[in-house]
Amino acid sequence: MEQKTTRRASFKKIGMGLATIFGVGTVSAMAKKEQNAKKEVVGKVVTDQDIPLFSGAVKHGNTLYIAGKGAHTEPYEIKAHTEIVLQELQKELERNGSSMEQVLKVNVYLADLADYKGMNEVFRGRFGKNPPVRTTVATYGGVPGKSLVEMDCIAAID
Repeated sequence: MEQKTTRRASFKKIGMGLATIFGVGTVSAMAKKEQNAKKEVVGKVVTDQDIPLFSGAVKHGNTLYIAGKGAHTEPYEIKAHTEIVLQELQKELERNGSSMEQVLKVNVYLADLADYKGMNEVFRGRFGKNPPVRTTVATYGGVPGKSLVEMDCIAAID
């Protein structure tokens, strides 16, 4: 029985050594670092009656979360609003050490589904050759404010 236990322990040590050589230990260490990361508010905190409502952007580990951006100006036309929103997302990404190419997920909220084609014409190609995952919905009752489109995103940080 003692020989069996010794063999098992030896195999375990060899397995651990191979795991370290092939990077499994590195992945585990990286996962642990992400787990221990603290939430850092990096965008404006929006308040309601002096009570925090939501943050404009939050970093957590190597991930950046950006709250919805809208275009609340004239002209009230989907292509113009989409351009404004994408520029605002890009500014927030770059201000926080990321870029359009590092966006992993985008949510698009349209005030009217009839604007889908026009939004896509401006959206197309803005995130590089490997675009992010995207969800697009038309909101019942419209987007808050006078924007025809709102977008939020999740991105990786260098």
